[in-house]
Amino acid sequence: MKRSSLGSLAILLALALGGCGGKDEDQAKTEEQSVVATQSDADIPTWLSPTDAMDTGRWLASREAGRPMANDDAASAQMRRSLGQAQAFFIEDPRMIANRTVQLGQMLGEAGKTERYEDLLEGLTNVARGAKGRQLYGEMCQHYFNTRQQGDEPAAAFAKLAERYGAQRDGETKP
Repeated sequence: MKRSSLGSLAILLALALGGCGGKDEDQAKTEEQSVVATQSDADIPTWLSPTDAMDTGRWLASREAGRPMANDDAASAQMRRSLGQAQAFFIEDPRMIANRTVQLGQMLGEAGKTERYEDLLEGLTNVARGAKGRQLYGEMCQHYFNTRQQGDEPAAAFAKLAERYGAQRDGETKP
């Protein structure tokens, strides 16, 4: 009887240990696919971090296109110019402005109001150009999103923001 219990215990232990070290086929496939996805997406990070070496204009153009763009591509160059202009009117650095532009674009897209990143960047820069001092880009993005959610088309939303932010310059307060 003692020998039978030890034999059963040995079999159970062998089965348990046999399942510990190996991966089943589905798990191995999932890990392989996730590595492939990570490698293919590595050229365009989801968000641009301070340590990313990718040019900000190229990153923004690539995110909008949904594929890696060349650094010397016309869209990359245009985004670089627009980010450079925006930098003069906003407190955030170009990297944060680019990240916020993508975030705003995604929020608008989820609401069924897809807009080009370039149009958002230029429109908000024009609003800030008429305001007093440097502005917070993230805050302005939120104001723009809220205005669009109220039903205004892009031109009307930018006009409302321009009036509101322009009042700062004139010493007025607008709600």
